[in-house]
Amino acid sequence: MAEAHAAWATEPIFADDALAGYCPDLDDWPLSWCYEARDVAPGRQIVECFKPFLCYLLKCRLSRTTLRRHRDNLWLLGGALIRNLHDAPRLRQRPIIDVVGQTIDEEGGPLISQGAAAEAQQRSFDATCRKFYRFLADRNSS
Repeated sequence: MAEAHAAWATEPIFADDALAGYCPDLDDWPLSWCYEARDVAPGRQIVECFKPFLCYLLKCRLSRTTLRRHRDNLWLLGGALIRNLHDAPRLRQRPIIDVVGQTIDEEGGPLISQGAAAEAQQRSFDATCRKFYRFLADRNSS
């Protein structure tokens, strides 16, 4: 996986163009998550944390449907992270990458909704969180 990340580092213009095509509203995500103005800065940090993973997903040449599913699940994760900052204000003092690491693990991510109809969405979300967790773990071990 490090090779995929390194390849993007050598092709920054292509990566930026590809990412803009994949997530044209990525810069708007922090505003969509915010409860109050002080949420925008951590929201931007979350987006910066997501960008290498989003680029990695593009490099994997997944189907458009799979790419959209992972993108949408990352947007949900960003909202959950901002909610965590409100539920536990002390988290605002920690680096965002630590907050992410506290929120996802090898089993998935936080509960996003309740009810039987939402089980498929939760499974999809957990799959993205597991993939992101492995990406971060591999990146940190290299």
